[in-house]
Amino acid sequence: MTQKLLFGIDRLLADPELRRPLAGRRLALLAHPASVTADLTHSLDALAALPDLQLSAAFGPQHGIKGDKQDNMVESPDFIDPQHGIPIFSLYGEVRRPTAAMLNTFDVLLVDLQDLGCRIYTFITTLRYVLEAAAAHGKSVWVLDRPNPAGRPVEGFTLRAGWESFVGAGPMPMRHGLTMGELGHWFIAQLKLDVDYQVVTMQGWQPHAAPGYGWPLGERTWINPSPNAPNLSMARAYAGTVLLEGTTLSEGRGTTRPLEFLFGAPDIDAAKVLKEMQALAPHWLAGCKLRVCWFEPTFHKFQGQLCQALQIHSEGPYYDHAAFTPWRLQALAFKAIRRLYPDYPIWRDFGYEYEFDRLAIDLINGSPLLRQWVDDPAATPADLERAVLADESLWVARREAFLLYR
Repeated sequence: MTQKLLFGIDRLLADPELRRPLAGRRLALLAHPASVTADLTHSLDALAALPDLQLSAAFGPQHGIKGDKQDNMVESPDFIDPQHGIPIFSLYGEVRRPTAAMLNTFDVLLVDLQDLGCRIYTFITTLRYVLEAAAAHGKSVWVLDRPNPAGRPVEGFTLRAGWESFVGAGPMPMRHGLTMGELGHWFIAQLKLDVDYQVVTMQGWQPHAAPGYGWPLGERTWINPSPNAPNLSMARAYAGTVLLEGTTLSEGRGTTRPLEFLFGAPDIDAAKVLKEMQALAPHWLAGCKLRVCWFEPTFHKFQGQLCQALQIHSEGPYYDHAAFTPWRLQALAFKAIRRLYPDYPIWRDFGYEYEFDRLAIDLINGSPLLRQWVDDPAATPADLERAVLADESLWVARREAFLLYR
């Protein structure tokens, strides 16, 4: 008999014994729009309704607790919640780390954030920062765990030393295959933190089960954890398509299907790119279907211009969870574009997540290794495969001690 699926927030709400250690302590909640219960009540409202708990503050990560900020580097202000009368502090405004004044408003921080399973997704960096602050100020952190919708697969180069940033929280690959609760344990071990940390685990989560392979498809409603994370297909592709943020190519922002494209541009022949990809490394195209299409962004890159694109379809009969490798797929698209258009300015030189001295594509990857491979005419897919496989194998072994679900 399959056990009923409960997220961490659902278990905490349902079980007074789980909440007992929180009695008499001031609680803060770190949340975003996808922080909802099984019946779609926001976690802040659900926790505030419990008479045995005392909510004294809340925090919002990038895009805000309400998820109202569309683009990166758009800050959210602090404010007083009009319903509950508590301060809502922004961890993507004047500060990225909680200040001493913010920390003074609570004893225990409850973290209820839906992640996408990708190193660059800044919610995991925020988790690292609040753990470090809690360790320094004697606060407790409880993660109310949620699924990793990308599942357990691992992909991409490990972030190299010296490349830490707000989109690079530590030496892990792009697609890490851990939940937020598991990542908290890993951060504590990696950073040697002395902090009171607990995970309210999920009940009945099966990360290897079809059809969701990480996300409980058909059991829970998808809520955007950030404005441009609209569905499971995007979450599956994100470890590859997020690389486009470091390029001049469109990732589909300004369309209804952002971050589900290998590229979009008005001056690139998508059919030729696909043919070149098929010739270079056809096995990297497995597990999904690529479709030539067109879009005209209403905002962001190429606003108002008709773009050719390749859309990734990672659902239904086209999806093979074990075979799908979005990071390699995106790398291959870059390589094909470079071969077809040798002088095309792929790499975008701009300030990315408040880093101005390094190329965004290198910050996103945690090193220059991918960019160097793309730009080297002699480098082959086999060369990249050998290099990245070594990192991936090492991570799979390292993360084993931190897995809470099998």
